[in-house]
Amino acid sequence: MQETQTLPPYVLVTPARNEETFIQQTIESVAKQTYLPMKWVIVNDGSTDKTASKVEPLLAKYPWIELVNLPVRKERNFAAKVHAFNAGQERVKGLNYEVIGNIDSDVTFDADHFEFLLKKFGEDSRLGVAGTVFREEGGYNSETDSLEGQLHVSGQCQLFRRQCFADIGGYFANEAGGIDWLAVTTARMKGWKTRSYREKYFFHYRHLGTAERSAFAATFSYGEKDYYLGGSPIWELFRVLFRMVKPPYIVEGLALGLGYSWAAISRQKRVVSKELMKFHRHEQMRKLKVILKSILTFKPIDKFALISD
Repeated sequence: MQETQTLPPYVLVTPARNEETFIQQTIESVAKQTYLPMKWVIVNDGSTDKTASKVEPLLAKYPWIELVNLPVRKERNFAAKVHAFNAGQERVKGLNYEVIGNIDSDVTFDADHFEFLLKKFGEDSRLGVAGTVFREEGGYNSETDSLEGQLHVSGQCQLFRRQCFADIGGYFANEAGGIDWLAVTTARMKGWKTRSYREKYFFHYRHLGTAERSAFAATFSYGEKDYYLGGSPIWELFRVLFRMVKPPYIVEGLALGLGYSWAAISRQKRVVSKELMKFHRHEQMRKLKVILKSILTFKPIDKFALISD
């Protein structure tokens, strides 16, 4: 008789600001999971739309969900998202969980999504951060359309081993963004394994970085972020060229390059330590070496599996 694996208990936190369009879909998707969280705290981060009223009718149906309402605020930045997450984390600190997840309020999953990920944590005690690839409307697939690869875990759904999250000091409240990348890369630098799996995927309903701004502005912002997160200029040049050969072609690549160049010229403050920047650039050069070797030998590139632990 096969022994049943005991899955680590987990909790979820969702910072939500003006998410009335998709949040009910996300709730129903989590509620259908084959392995439910001990608790899920949805933090209504000063929404001015009907986010709270979309959640409230479902609280009695799903008593393991708690809604926390924060005051309305004028500013919108990524540091506020961290503060909202921290407010949710405070509500679960007394629970005996092993894994804590940060999920966005505009995503949906297969019914066994979290069961799959929690099994991975159970199988490997050094796994610190886990997630899956994701897809979006228009055909975007992070497995094939991104150079982040299997070692990065996308911020729309990140699961952390509790000890790993403590080791990295939680999320860094950086106003300009990159909070998910900072957390995952710091975990890897500190010796934890971080992994996205392509056997599963989740669906993200709003295109990356386009909340309340245009696609061009979002891509320009990503270029800025590449600079202040310590990205190598050599890697950035390659990334710009890569964007220029994919729809929408030159416009998106140009926006990315302009963002990085503007950040460099204006000497925007980098938010990473010298140690983390060195670690990050070393990984970028490892990726670039694999890519150039594939090009020179006319072999196809598996962008997802460029480098491993």
